[in-house]
Amino acid sequence: MATREPKIPGPDHPITIEKTVQRVVARVGTHVVADTNRALTLREAAYPPVQYIPLDDVDQTLLAPSGTQTYCPYKGDASYYSIALPDSSDGEGRLTDAVWFYREPYDSVVSIANHVAFYADQVEVVVEAA
Repeated sequence: MATREPKIPGPDHPITIEKTVQRVVARVGTHVVADTNRALTLREAAYPPVQYIPLDDVDQTLLAPSGTQTYCPYKGDASYYSIALPDSSDGEGRLTDAVWFYREPYDSVVSIANHVAFYADQVEVVVEAA
């Protein structure tokens, strides 16, 4: 069985979290899913930067809880939401597990608590020019 021992970010796997100074907007087509001036930019190792948006700045009427869970040894247990667009009663506008969050992130990344992130292949996340 895999260990759930938290790993601490360091020189071999750096993680930084900074306040995003620009406005961040997340859209699916013409639907604005989130709009904030309070996002956080998480940079982890060689991965592309990720915008973590306060849940309060997300249109939560579009979010449907998912049973999916994953584990990151640096951040903790991730949970997911699917996005259900209002004009998609046929299920065509449902984006499964498009949003992830850490309900109780590890201490080294605790500032992303109560924030969500979006998969770039499903949701367009734009950091507006300053």
